[in-house]
Amino acid sequence: MDGPTTGDPHLRSRTNWVRLVDVGGGWGRARDVTRRVGRGVADAGRATARAGRATASGTVRASRATARGAQKVGKATRRLTYANGADRTGLGRLIELSAGNSASDALVTVALASTVFFGVPVGEARGSVALYLVITMLPFALLAPFVGPILDRFRSGRRYVMAGTLFGRGLLCFAMAAAVGPGDLPTLFIGALGVLVLSKAYNVSRAAIMPSVLPADIGLVSANARVALFTLVSAGIAVPVGAGLTAWLGSAVALRVAMVAFLLLGVAAVRLPRHVDSPDLEEEGAAPRWRTLFKVGPAVAEAVWANVAVRVFSGFLLFFLLFLVQDQAVPWLAARDPFFDVPKTIALLAGAAGLGGLAGAVVANWTRNHAPQLIVLLTLAMAAVTTIVTAIFFGVWAALAISLITAFAQELGKLALDAIVQREIGEEVRSSTFGVVEAMLQLAWVFGGLVGLVLSLTRSGTAGLVTLAVLLTVALVWLLFTRRKRIRAADARLRGHRAEHADQHQRPDTLDPTKPLTNPNG
Repeated sequence: MDGPTTGDPHLRSRTNWVRLVDVGGGWGRARDVTRRVGRGVADAGRATARAGRATASGTVRASRATARGAQKVGKATRRLTYANGADRTGLGRLIELSAGNSASDALVTVALASTVFFGVPVGEARGSVALYLVITMLPFALLAPFVGPILDRFRSGRRYVMAGTLFGRGLLCFAMAAAVGPGDLPTLFIGALGVLVLSKAYNVSRAAIMPSVLPADIGLVSANARVALFTLVSAGIAVPVGAGLTAWLGSAVALRVAMVAFLLLGVAAVRLPRHVDSPDLEEEGAAPRWRTLFKVGPAVAEAVWANVAVRVFSGFLLFFLLFLVQDQAVPWLAARDPFFDVPKTIALLAGAAGLGGLAGAVVANWTRNHAPQLIVLLTLAMAAVTTIVTAIFFGVWAALAISLITAFAQELGKLALDAIVQREIGEEVRSSTFGVVEAMLQLAWVFGGLVGLVLSLTRSGTAGLVTLAVLLTVALVWLLFTRRKRIRAADARLRGHRAEHADQHQRPDTLDPTKPLTNPNG
């Protein structure tokens, strides 16, 4: 039997119309929902686009602000480097070149540190460091008599000598970057040694040409201090950048970045002013003049010996404290201080040393040319007193203080020594003298490092510092004694000369024979 609507066609059509209307209403609701969803998606898309535009705009604004800040910093730096006539003489460009050289050397040092020094356990690191120090010391002892005279022979091309040291380090960085992956330590050692030697050759050439670019309003100590200040700042910036780059991309990439920097700096060195190249004043066929520590004069020799003692102090303290901290043989680490640990201690010691170097450069600029001979003795006395006090009160704050004062004394004493050499030594043998000085200071630093490395095995900070204090005190007393002896001998010669001069004026036979003797009474 059919249902109630099957028999009546009108009812059946009406029912179908109702169903169609219901379906149409469903489609309408669906269209409404879809339309709303579409509008929501469109609004979300527009919001995302606005956010993207805002982000891009913010990024552009941040980039422009960074660029403007960097431009302002660059202009301020340029004003400082080119102040007091340094733009006319070429001193400003030499400062910028030396700052880039220091930053590139810092990149190499950071890249090699994780490979050579801290990439192995502490016990094995001692052997690697000792090998590196010995390899470093021998070539300086053998090449010291030759580097200076060779540079003196190329006085007319010092720009190209400096450029050659930069290009050479760039090539060595390329070789070391290739040796990092397979862990080729001999290549890394030889490359690091070559970089060190070429860096010293650059410093010798830079110090030798300093009087050629010296403005009239700046003294030698101030000019050297200005160069040192910018090199320290650039190295301080390059160290964390190099550390981050090494941790992110590896030592090989950091060495390749240093390679590019050295090559660009070599081009900049060639573009230095031409007057930095001194003419060859020696006659043709003349025998080359050699410089040793005993042929530089008493004033230069005294300053060199004082700086040698300070460099022994610096090398000793660096490796002695480093391995004591690595072994956790210092009181604050042995007591398990919750704040201090090995990385924090090393970072604090490095920060104190950097601050001390900056303070030394600032004080050298402030002292100008006032008594550089006295400054070198004061730096040695400061190092001796600080070592004695640190040995008595050895702790974390004493270690930070001695790190700061060590860097301060080393920087201030070296700047005063450079000024003394530039003032006392002639142009024709200035590079030879600086070659001898750099060799002596490097050997002293290596010797101090080896002694500190050995004494760190005792795991006693007091014993090592007492030994160092005795050596520094003996060196200071010896220099003061020889200085007093030299001053007395000079006073005796002066008195003898005055007495002889007065005697000649009193004797009548020393009068002019062309003038007749007359009786004053007529």
